Amino acid sequence: MENKQFNRYANKVEAHLGKPSCEFTKADILQVVEDLDIRMLNLMYPGGDGRLKTLNFMLQTPDYLETILTCGERVDGSSLFSFIQASSSDLYVMPRFSTAFIDPFEETPTLCMLCSFFNRDGEPLESAPEYTLRKAMEAFTKVTGMEFHAMGELEYYVIRPDEHVFPAVDQRGYHESAPFSKGNDFRTRCMKLIAECGGKIKYGHSEVGNFFENDLCYEQNEVEFLPVAANECADQLLLAKWIIRNLGYLEDLDITFAPKITVGKAGSGMHIHMRMMKDGKNMMLNGGQLSDEARRMIAGMMELAPSITAFGNKNPTSYFRLVPHQEAPTNVCWGMSNRSVLVRVPLGWTSGKDMCHKANPIEPQTDRDYTGKQTVEMRSPDGSADIYQLLSGLCVACRHGFEMENALEEAERTFADGDIHDPKNAERYATLAQLPDSCAASADCLERQRAVFEQYDVFSPAMIDGIIAQLRAFNDRTLRQDVIGDNKAVAALVKEYFHCG
Repeated sequence: MENKQFNRYANKVEAHLGKPSCEFTKADILQVVEDLDIRMLNLMYPGGDGRLKTLNFMLQTPDYLETILTCGERVDGSSLFSFIQASSSDLYVMPRFSTAFIDPFEETPTLCMLCSFFNRDGEPLESAPEYTLRKAMEAFTKVTGMEFHAMGELEYYVIRPDEHVFPAVDQRGYHESAPFSKGNDFRTRCMKLIAECGGKIKYGHSEVGNFFENDLCYEQNEVEFLPVAANECADQLLLAKWIIRNLGYLEDLDITFAPKITVGKAGSGMHIHMRMMKDGKNMMLNGGQLSDEARRMIAGMMELAPSITAFGNKNPTSYFRLVPHQEAPTNVCWGMSNRSVLVRVPLGWTSGKDMCHKANPIEPQTDRDYTGKQTVEMRSPDGSADIYQLLSGLCVACRHGFEMENALEEAERTFADGDIHDPKNAERYATLAQLPDSCAASADCLERQRAVFEQYDVFSPAMIDGIIAQLRAFNDRTLRQDVIGDNKAVAALVKEYFHCG
């Protein structure tokens, strides 16, 4: 039933061709350009700062278009990535036809595609973010025999002039409706555009954070996606951030995915849900309970959690969010439906009860199995993350759990069945590792554990060196302690990293 489609596609290219994007060919792209009178082609790709970059082509002749689709184009890699030297900086970008979408913001009919990077020898660039994720997924399947799927929760703040009507309650915006939530209609417009560009959205809602400052209204929102292959998840999150920012700009709204906005208010995370699939079946449960495979997956994340912050928490303000009592993790532990832990096992429809019948008594009872919805959620990452590096790191960690001899014992040791911040639990959780408190500390953790990430040639040594250098350049080892109580200093940091990722 999951694979069935309505008799329409949200993605306009899929709708025109009448086929899913995974089946797009070069001939399909040529046909779309002809049929829809496409005048411009955009090749898009992530840079080292995690943002989407764009190369525009005016389509002059069919031969020119065919050449672009077949050969790609040259770009300056040293201007995109810090680990590439100017003396050998030429790279190729090659469009991936499955990512084609119609640009929702251009007046000129424009087709866009995401790209992969290749080196001068025509081989995939080892340190390219997208290729690193592909290598991580291949290694995961080789070791486990399963596929690695993921989905993201994209949190962001919408900032607008305060209208002084129907004010929201401070830090009580969770799932609020209009008129108390002013950003709902903007969010639904974003969701429509994301879906039209190929994003597989689960739902959207207003989030906890809302407050008023300097006559401005700050409202936190979230768009959550459906689980797909991890590389598709990365593409969708990257595009979603680009769309939300562009629509905000057109509507005179400021948008930020920053992990910290101001002192004492909810920061924005980018939680990642994961599952393992084999022959179309979710392997996260066994007999309605978390499977040993899932526990191994979690154990790997517990062991490598300090290093994962190097991919998912990329600027100093990330570590102002990872503090107690902000619905963000600080300890390396996991639990069931517990939002104070690092890895949460959310409700997974495992009760076997027919809730639909209980809510709607005239509906006949069924015994449908919903356990395929089960995931586990990593809660430390935020919007500063390099999405491809982050998912690569998580994929490596989950694979590592299957290579740990003591994985099930480690999963048991790090399980938290109560509030880790409750004083009565202090002794029990005193042995838990802590997440890093700075970019510099994350770099140290990555350096200690880099061999695991470099195994199977997933992360190239050049990429790991570049990440470590980038993090240490912030020189923030004692920053969180240095600015305690200094709201002006915190505000200056927030401003500096306001448009991260």
